Amino acid sequence: MPANPTRPASRRGLLMLSCALFGALALVTLNACGSSPKSGSGGARGHTETGLASYYADKFQSRLTANGERFDQGKLTAAHKKLPFGTRVRVTHQKTGKTVVVRINDRGPFAKGRIIDLSSSAFRRIAHPNDGVAPVRIEVLN
Repeated sequence: MPANPTRPASRRGLLMLSCALFGALALVTLNACGSSPKSGSGGARGHTETGLASYYADKFQSRLTANGERFDQGKLTAAHKKLPFGTRVRVTHQKTGKTVVVRINDRGPFAKGRIIDLSSSAFRRIAHPNDGVAPVRIEVLN
């Protein structure tokens, strides 16, 4: 950009800095207003989905989850692609009617057709591990 001979260089620099800061602030504000899930804010109470549930392999024990906590197969937790961390979800096996309430603490599943990954202890409450997957309905509780 050619220099403006009527404006001193220090004022041009200040103006450019101000514009850059305003632009950065606008981007941060727009990002904060986005629709990405927020930790602990809960999903839309009553929201339901149907599909297949699977469970975590043992190799994931003690690895970090997407929300930063260590994965524990013994806890009633789950991974969902979009629900906010901390959301409690009732998972109901569509054939047996068995239910379990889990807390979302990770992202996934990444296998086509699956809507939720459960810890193995949560999966065992509604299905036999040898089944591998189970047809479920999930309902957001908070």
